[in-house]
Amino acid sequence: MKIVVVGGGTAGHVLPTLPVIAALALDGHDICYIGTRSGLEEGLVAEAQCTYRGITAGKLRRYVSLKNLLDMFRVIAGIVQALWLILRLRPDVVFSKGGFVSFPVVFAAWLCRVPVVAHESDITPGLANRFAAPFVSTLCTSFPSTVMTEQKCKVVHTGTPLRASITGGNRAAGRALVGIGDAQSLLVVTGGSLGAERLNELVRESLDALCDEFFVFHVCGAGKFIPIKRKNYQQAEYVADGWGDILAAADVVISRAGANALFELVSLGKKNLLIPLSRAASRGDQIENAEFASAQGWSLVIAEEAVTTPGLMEGLNSLLEDAATWEKQLASFTPPDATEAIVKEIYLVSGVMP
Repeated sequence: MKIVVVGGGTAGHVLPTLPVIAALALDGHDICYIGTRSGLEEGLVAEAQCTYRGITAGKLRRYVSLKNLLDMFRVIAGIVQALWLILRLRPDVVFSKGGFVSFPVVFAAWLCRVPVVAHESDITPGLANRFAAPFVSTLCTSFPSTVMTEQKCKVVHTGTPLRASITGGNRAAGRALVGIGDAQSLLVVTGGSLGAERLNELVRESLDALCDEFFVFHVCGAGKFIPIKRKNYQQAEYVADGWGDILAAADVVISRAGANALFELVSLGKKNLLIPLSRAASRGDQIENAEFASAQGWSLVIAEEAVTTPGLMEGLNSLLEDAATWEKQLASFTPPDATEAIVKEIYLVSGVMP
């Protein structure tokens, strides 16, 4: 088959496509990835077995802004470019991971009668997937409770595809990358591929307390690096190679509550403290993800508005002091083979079986 894969805006809309691309490529299919012309997608899929095409993309906003007017024209331009690509490539099926670049491609595929399988990471569908839903054949979900109201597309709970580099991480290799021995407690802090301003501020404000108890490996996000020299602290804007090893080496992780990061941590059985993005800065999807994880006993959650250095230290100490309970609760989670389930749906909608 010829297959188009689309998704972008953040790494969370790209990285879960990589296991799906690898599985489809292994079956001998011809894959083209469509992302933005100026975004991060091309670099993230550089080593995947696919070609890359870029289109114009306008951001989809939930609030009133003059930028919406300009981006409306970008969306229209993106649809025209996507339509040209779909007509040229003539794919048998499109797999969409969401993000604002996905809507023009999904809509163009629908116009050309090409079936679409989409994947939604969060409990409640993002704006791009809501707009795209009328043109989707099947929506795959990370959470079993995700629903697509008032839409006729098929909804299938598949879980989130995890890269082999994440699930196959090596603790010793991770500690060697960070430069610490096996006896030292390692705290990994990550705010996602774009970083998290408030999380970065909190960590930097709390370094005296944190570095007394942990070696802190802080992933701050591209362009958010501030030179800080101190014992037991290392900072990186982004980790391209060895991230799975570093996670394997971590004793505890502080993270935002994006669905992909959450499922990576839970699948690896990592004790974690989640600080979800507030509703003032988001649609509340991370709060919903974190509430679900907390209810399952997988994560300790502190609201962004309430977190302080003493509260942060209290949460981390609670995770470590009651480690056996947290580890037992995390061990109750058995990750589904999301890649296999999504590939199955791709074959079903295409009518071509392996």
